[in-house]
Amino acid sequence: MAARRYPAEPVYESHAERSFSEALCEQLPDDAVVICGQVFSDRKQDREADVIVAWPGFGIAVIEVKGGSVSLRGGEWRQVGGGIDKRIWPVDQAKKCKYLLRDYLRRDRRWTSGDPRMVHLVALPATTLPDGFEAPDAPRWMVLDSTDTPHAAERIASALRQLEHDTQPPSADEVEQLVDCLVGVGIPQQDLLATLHEREAECDLLTRDQARVLDMLEDNPRVEIRGGAGSGKTWLALEKARRLTLAGQRVAVMCYSRGLAEFLKRRVATWRPKEQPAYVGTFHYLGISWGVGEGSDDDSRYWEEYLPGEMVALAGALPEAERFDAIVIDEAQDFAESWWPAVLAALRRPDDGCLYVFADEGQRVFARQGRPPVALTPINLTENLRNTKQIAGTFGSLTTSQMKNRGGNGVPVRFVQCPTDDALDAADDAIEALLDDGWPYEAVALLTTYRRHPEQAARQNTGQEAYWSSFWDGEDVFYGHVLGFKGLERPAVVLAVNGFRDEDRAREMLYVGLSRARDLLVVCGDLELIRRVGGEAVARRLTS
Repeated sequence: MAARRYPAEPVYESHAERSFSEALCEQLPDDAVVICGQVFSDRKQDREADVIVAWPGFGIAVIEVKGGSVSLRGGEWRQVGGGIDKRIWPVDQAKKCKYLLRDYLRRDRRWTSGDPRMVHLVALPATTLPDGFEAPDAPRWMVLDSTDTPHAAERIASALRQLEHDTQPPSADEVEQLVDCLVGVGIPQQDLLATLHEREAECDLLTRDQARVLDMLEDNPRVEIRGGAGSGKTWLALEKARRLTLAGQRVAVMCYSRGLAEFLKRRVATWRPKEQPAYVGTFHYLGISWGVGEGSDDDSRYWEEYLPGEMVALAGALPEAERFDAIVIDEAQDFAESWWPAVLAALRRPDDGCLYVFADEGQRVFARQGRPPVALTPINLTENLRNTKQIAGTFGSLTTSQMKNRGGNGVPVRFVQCPTDDALDAADDAIEALLDDGWPYEAVALLTTYRRHPEQAARQNTGQEAYWSSFWDGEDVFYGHVLGFKGLERPAVVLAVNGFRDEDRAREMLYVGLSRARDLLVVCGDLELIRRVGGEAVARRLTS
């Protein structure tokens, strides 16, 4: 276990700060927090606290870190490094930052406790103090030298214990409150909504840049475009369908997921009539529209074998006017091998008709396997345009290709450690906290990896159409499962890792779940399960 660190990727002023903070994070327990490079400003000064440690049950330590060779001569602290010998004031800096932090908490309305137990310390990771070191403003217990770095957490705990008769240490809840005060959202809902709209506009502009891919492929009728989460595949799929329709072709846009199909329909409905494809929906409901009788959701043989077979038979008898010049498929990795003959049969020219396929092999979450049986020109998308750097970093090791992140900087990913059986309760608490922070209902989703949330089950009992309508009505948080949320996103997602039905597909399901949030991701679950499924890199990202 290791302490959480904010920001997730600090900008350090020196190698000494980096090595000390990383060593400290490894030594501290996972309920402790390390905040690096926190700046405090008032009317008189700007001060930066190199390291702040907030430790439930112990207290808060404000630490000034000085690299190089540091000495105390004639009452003056000196630092030598890089050929420069200069005077420094490490104890004064640490002390002033401690009081700036105290005063900041007193002013912040989110901080509901009194003054917490606090101490200021100096860390000298490259200096070894002489035996018997003592100074009026820096007793030995206050200064951590190179010999103390391997057990810095113990030294901090010892320093804080010396104040046990003065003030109370913060509780775990108060440490979370401190994090919220220093690095939380902390802005009014109106400003939050404006920020979300601005982020969405920025992402849309970046995604539209992807149109250059379609420009280059204009004369190529058969293409497979591959890309990881956030690469703009769905936007490109719709844009290709729009262009083909404007060119006078009869176009079908297909996918497997009902939720994604509903999203595609709603997006196309905002276009001019002359831009709208002839068919937008799931692969299976195209067959039902041809006359295949509907089957039960529980009858996998109907959906996997019977319906696709009937579609091939019916396609041969379809009038020419009801077939398609071009077919565009989003999330094509979901398609089974038995479905592709029906896809090709729906084309007016099965041998060379236009076929554009968009896929992410990393999101192959279903046990079925299938590949298009015809030659397609492969094109790889290598940029993540929508997820923040912090979110993209959590699932980067799960993608099948290296992606360059262009989604910008954001807030740290939040991880709530809890037993797998308690993941839903923890996720409910996280949802409540987001709403209290001003997040609007329509910006938030709660997703599960195994059993459905009771609210999702209740809504689906009223019918799939009503259930998916709740994704857009904005009247409540959306509750879903990662399997049904593929291709969709929300600005804020709380992911409840409440187990996996099939651990052979667990890695892919975790990838989907982690990549659905655009701006803020909260993960609730057992770190050891996540490590076993997603690997050490994912676990480290969630707890750093």
